[in-house]
Amino acid sequence: MKTFSAALLITALHLGLISCGTTPSTQPEKPSAVKSTPTVAGPKLVGRVANLPADKRFVLIQSYGKWAMEAGAILTTRGPDDRAANLRVTGEKLGEFAAADLQSGTLEKGDAVYFQSTPPPLTPPPPPELPKNQSEIVDKPVQKID
Repeated sequence: MKTFSAALLITALHLGLISCGTTPSTQPEKPSAVKSTPTVAGPKLVGRVANLPADKRFVLIQSYGKWAMEAGAILTTRGPDDRAANLRVTGEKLGEFAAADLQSGTLEKGDAVYFQSTPPPLTPPPPPELPKNQSEIVDKPVQKID
């Protein structure tokens, strides 16, 4: 009888240990199969159109905070009545004012100026390398048959 109860106790312990090993909390996490893509933040309000000369080829932007736009950066403007324009930063700045060239659209003094960062383009993988014997064949000149 003692051997039966000892065997029953050992079996219960084995089952308890086995069930502990298969609980979801102790299983290692599997890496997700979905690759994360870089998230693109929405447009950021960076200033307003402070001055628009008569020729309307460039504008002065009054910045809201520190101006950290590089020359060539693209900005967008938004005004009442769905008025919009695209600007290209020239790199010229003085205090809280910066210059930008008008690329397209229409704008007026006071329109909001936005910047939206874009993720860097994905680089394609390098082409596969040819085995040595194939690269020798490719490098040999082809003989024409007349």
